[in-house]
Amino acid sequence: MEKKDEVSFVYISLSGNTESFVRRLSDYLLEAHPGLEIEKVHVKDLVKEGQPFFEMTNPFITFLPTYLEGGNGVDNGDVEILTTDVADFIAYGDNASKCLGVVASGNRNFNNQYCLTAKQYSQRFGFPMLA
Repeated sequence: MEKKDEVSFVYISLSGNTESFVRRLSDYLLEAHPGLEIEKVHVKDLVKEGQPFFEMTNPFITFLPTYLEGGNGVDNGDVEILTTDVADFIAYGDNASKCLGVVASGNRNFNNQYCLTAKQYSQRFGFPMLA
């Protein structure tokens, strides 16, 4: 039996934009690589449905929007809000060692706060960030 290539996407989407990006990327990859299997884990759904966190079996990429308290991201406004469950999921068990990196999104109008949450995850967990 031939082993299939597998990758997982772990993400949270509050407005639907991140979910749309993950869906479109998945569709593209599946079309370009027919043998690929993609597991999608929407952390918001896990929490909403009261499902426990679990250890990932596949390497995964995290997709993370930026939601921070007000401020400028330098003197203040660098505290993550609304997406902290993703950090908890990554920190669960051995998940952090399986994360290949974090793909960041956000609004460039927020200057220093742009993709700051993903930068913080990259520093905290030691994996690369792509913005």
